[in-house]
Amino acid sequence: MKRGLLLATLWLLLVLTMSDGLSVARPHNPHGETRRVKKRRDGHGHGRARAGRAKPLKIRHIPGPSIPVEPVLGDTVFLESYKNLQEQHSSYNVLPGKQGQCVYQGLTMFNQAVWSPQPCVTCLCTGGRVVCDEITCPVMHCRFPITPLGECCPVCMEPVPSDPGKSDTPLTPEEIQRILWREEEEHYEEEERLRKKDEAKKRKRQEKKEKEERQRRIAEERRRKEEEDRRKKEAAQEEAWQREKKLREELLAAEEEEEVWLRGDVFQMPPKEEEEPEEPDLLLAPIPRPPVAEDELKEKDTEEEEDVGKEEKEEVVVKRGGLPPGCELSDVTVTCDHAKLTYFPPLYMPELKSLSLEGNNISSIPAEAFNGIPSLEWINLKKNKLTSAGIDSRSFKGLKMLKRLYLDGNLLEVIPSNLPPSLQELKINENRLQKIYGNSFHGLNSLVILELEANLLSEANVDPKAFVPLVELSYLRLGGNFFRSIPQGLPTLLLELYMENNRIEEIPEGVFNYTKNLNLVSLRHNRLEETRMAPMAWIDHRNLESIDLSYNKLYLVPSYLPKSLIHLVLVGNNIERIPGFVFAHMDPGIEYVYLSYNKLDGEGIEPESFFGSYHSMVELCLDHNQLMNVPSGINEMTNIHFLRLNNNKIRSIPEESICDPEQNGDSTLVALRLENNLIDGKNISPRAFSCVRSSSSVVLKPQMTK
Repeated sequence: MKRGLLLATLWLLLVLTMSDGLSVARPHNPHGETRRVKKRRDGHGHGRARAGRAKPLKIRHIPGPSIPVEPVLGDTVFLESYKNLQEQHSSYNVLPGKQGQCVYQGLTMFNQAVWSPQPCVTCLCTGGRVVCDEITCPVMHCRFPITPLGECCPVCMEPVPSDPGKSDTPLTPEEIQRILWREEEEHYEEEERLRKKDEAKKRKRQEKKEKEERQRRIAEERRRKEEEDRRKKEAAQEEAWQREKKLREELLAAEEEEEVWLRGDVFQMPPKEEEEPEEPDLLLAPIPRPPVAEDELKEKDTEEEEDVGKEEKEEVVVKRGGLPPGCELSDVTVTCDHAKLTYFPPLYMPELKSLSLEGNNISSIPAEAFNGIPSLEWINLKKNKLTSAGIDSRSFKGLKMLKRLYLDGNLLEVIPSNLPPSLQELKINENRLQKIYGNSFHGLNSLVILELEANLLSEANVDPKAFVPLVELSYLRLGGNFFRSIPQGLPTLLLELYMENNRIEEIPEGVFNYTKNLNLVSLRHNRLEETRMAPMAWIDHRNLESIDLSYNKLYLVPSYLPKSLIHLVLVGNNIERIPGFVFAHMDPGIEYVYLSYNKLDGEGIEPESFFGSYHSMVELCLDHNQLMNVPSGINEMTNIHFLRLNNNKIRSIPEESICDPEQNGDSTLVALRLENNLIDGKNISPRAFSCVRSSSSVVLKPQMTK
């Protein structure tokens, strides 16, 4: 019994020993063959190795990945894993035993023991031999592969394209550290670059903001300066305007205040608004109807009283006349001022005498415009938008009774053609007249008043023969144009010539040779100098009595003035001297001399300056100059009525400077102005004003302080 048990034990031990060599798990070989087939192919009947050679590893096929066997020296066999496998797992399902122990690097390992001596390597002790399975990592095609902590294979930190030709040599830790440092440095450099870029952006934004702020401040400063300059300019203009206004007010106040005694100034004319008839009562009176018999009148009155439909009849007449909205009918006058008309209204009123269309937007006058109103005597078309092309050449032709035509404030460039011969007054002020042709006034032999002010006329674009047809013209206004000299060919019967606000620089000889009846010439606000006035220009005129040369460039009273001169206005020049005997040749003698607002002083007036005017002078204005004494010769003026010496620098009034004590007869001096000087009233002799009719006529206050 014991023997049988011992044999069974030995048999079991043998079986276990043999099974140990056959029970080790091995992957499938590359050819898919089992151990038994391989053994027969090799011709071996057992698993022992020959002497001096490593014992070959006997591996039983276990399903799983097939790994080739790579024998090495010693008792260790390494199993090379397949390449390009991301991860390999060993599946040893054995228990360690005491038999077949292995010694690995001084350590004793039990049979079937499994351990990992280094990363990615797994070893098995089987039958006294060590079999190690080393996982082969795939080749990483990137610049800096990194092996994470706890992993055996490196990974790429950044995606890179696959490069099979690149070397698979693993990096050393020093190289990896350098790479990490380089990456950190590059990362730092990148952060520094981004930081600098951000700082540059911030700096640029700050610079841009500062630049915009500077530009804003500069613009604000410029605007402030411009505003200040504008205010200063406006203040200067306002001051100049105020001075001019004050000057005008002083002049107007003086003129209004002394309207009673400044009667000699023939140039003080009413404003144009007063001259031009605006109201129906200033229009031309209707032509009276022929007388009828008394019986007929009574019969007509009876019929009118019995006519119950009189009002309806008048409504029919108005309706028939086509009176547009905004128009009024009064007797024989239609007024459509500022009615916003854009066309000439078609009217049918044969008895109409006056038509006013001022202040509308009428731009044209058709040929048939006046067919229904042929009896017109006065037409007012001021301040419209009439053009020369918009007025038909036949528009005014049928108006046989037209006497006054007002076209001021339009856009005319030439005189309208075919104006009726009955016309007596024509006003085309404030237009765009650029040319006056030789036939512009053809047929207007009844024209008496012609006004062409504020246009674009000059002596170069006015035909010398243009005024020849105007045989009855006596009143001509050419102010506010661009004349540099008096135009040639003035009408022979002309009485008054107004050429203010031009650019006249000279008065040549012969310009007034054919205007023998000329009585008044106004040349104020021009550029005349006494040296540019020809001596024989007007000295021989026997009818020229009034000349206005105010606001020119005269430095002395011009000589060779007309012999017949009575009124001389030289206000607002730069006159410093009155030459001796300048009035001596005048017959019967100068009566009204206005020299206000000049630069006369005591030395500029000679003892003979007023010679020839002692018995003729009626009004003498020397105010607003620089006189320091009463001019000599005034006390010899026996017919003086009004004397102005105010606003000078006169300090004293000698007893005989104004009144001659030896003069007999009644006093002639009506008014004497001496205010705004430097006179001390206490030092004035009681006899200094003995020739003044009334002491209340002497104005001494106020006086300026020293």
